[in-house]
Amino acid sequence: MEQAVKEGPSGAAEAANPSSPLVVNNIEVIYDHVILVLKGVSLEVPEGGIVALLGANGAGKTTTLKAISNLLGAERGEVTKGEILFRGERVDSLTPNELVKRGVIQVMEGRHCFEHLTVEDNLMTGSYTRTDGAAAVAESLEKVYHYFPRLKERRTSQAGYTSGGEQQMTAIGRALMANPNTILLDEPSMGLAPQLVEEIFEIVKTLNEKEGVSILLAEQNTMVALKYADYGYILENGRVVMDGDAAGLRENPDVKEFYLGLAGESRKSFRDVKHYRRRKRWL
Repeated sequence: MEQAVKEGPSGAAEAANPSSPLVVNNIEVIYDHVILVLKGVSLEVPEGGIVALLGANGAGKTTTLKAISNLLGAERGEVTKGEILFRGERVDSLTPNELVKRGVIQVMEGRHCFEHLTVEDNLMTGSYTRTDGAAAVAESLEKVYHYFPRLKERRTSQAGYTSGGEQQMTAIGRALMANPNTILLDEPSMGLAPQLVEEIFEIVKTLNEKEGVSILLAEQNTMVALKYADYGYILENGRVVMDGDAAGLRENPDVKEFYLGLAGESRKSFRDVKHYRRRKRWL
């Protein structure tokens, strides 16, 4: 997959892949008019693909997703340079509501649910932008229950009394109720047991394959993300420092050591990792 519009080795701008519905082109994000968080981030999500946005806490993953979803305004942030395109049209000036109607929806970090509502009521809130009738919404609800059978069992329970895994399933199911083309998933593994993480990622992969939903996945759990993604971008300090096919990133020696925790023979002691920034080829 080609990188979205960016500077190539010769300094010329490369064209974004026209088959990619979501393209982020060289954006900068500033908070409070002074704090530069993203510094020329470019990426693209192809039709029906899973793209992982990787990096440590504070690298800029969540800010990138919020920039795409137009949610920065609530946190005194703004995109000051670059552009965000969906199906060839700029969307960085749209409201979040308008973006959802176009088929782009974000599942926020932290499994946000309406705790006082039942699981089913939470799911139904995801359909408020739909205009295709009650029958279509009911069909989507049954589809969510098909992919998340546990939610059907707990549909009358208050969401606040369900488990962390069930709340994450509810958050993803609510996004599906909007009948999206592209889902932005922010840290879906956070706070979940490894077995639940695998279960949720398997469901996400099935949704991608059977429903054709494109997914941009921001995740600290690099090993799991690269297992299920097709392509990946690594962020550090608000910049994309490396990108490539997921299989290639898994085998990259720097990625294996600094993100997967798999040291090569060249590292003699744990103390050496303190100086990793001096050895990273991209810095």
